[in-house]
Amino acid sequence: RRALHKSTPCNNTTSSTAAKMRLQPLVSSSYLFTSLLFLAAIKHLCYTFAWEANWESLHSRPLPEWYDEAKFGIFVHWGVFSVPAFSTEWFWERWEPDNAFGAYVNKTERPGFTYQEYAPRFDASLYDPKQWTELFSNAGAQYVVLTSKHHEGFCNWDSRAAVPSTWNWNAMDIGPHRDIVGDLASVVKTEVSPFTQKTLRWGIYHSLYEWFNPDFLADKAAKFSTFVFR
Repeated sequence: RRALHKSTPCNNTTSSTAAKMRLQPLVSSSYLFTSLLFLAAIKHLCYTFAWEANWESLHSRPLPEWYDEAKFGIFVHWGVFSVPAFSTEWFWERWEPDNAFGAYVNKTERPGFTYQEYAPRFDASLYDPKQWTELFSNAGAQYVVLTSKHHEGFCNWDSRAAVPSTWNWNAMDIGPHRDIVGDLASVVKTEVSPFTQKTLRWGIYHSLYEWFNPDFLADKAAKFSTFVFR
């Protein structure tokens, strides 16, 4: 953040200088017109994007022009669920002792195994953001979206300071020990498509919903009249 600097008081001017200043316009008419036009544009933008908290208002949002023109992009789901790599990224939520997910765990892991024990194996040892980006770009993708946090709550970036409750459940504390999101973002944002000569767009998918977070479950029990989970 920029520091705020106190302005230095101006010295008093002589009466003759003050008289001359009163005779001269402070700003030109063209400058004034441009300034008013700019303020009008800002007001219009603020009004246009002042969405209300209802579906009708949200559904009225225009589709971004760049997205409509892109046609093709890559959406990456990657997290702890990628270790068992069984059926779906909803693995943890659908895991029951007597269903196919439970049978898979019983067949591949020791008795009493927990989902959290998959996390150290999510080491991203072959993760090469540059290679990924070149592959996406050469395939014709115009944007890339990465899952920063899925419903399992595991954060693919260094979330320890911003979200202390994610201690030992993020990509810096366990597993990759690196900023999965930041490493890919820095490369994608500088990649130029060989087809359009435009820089690829970068996006993040971030789930607020978490299956087993106690704070989220408390809000759910209260029909979301509370906001314990942030």
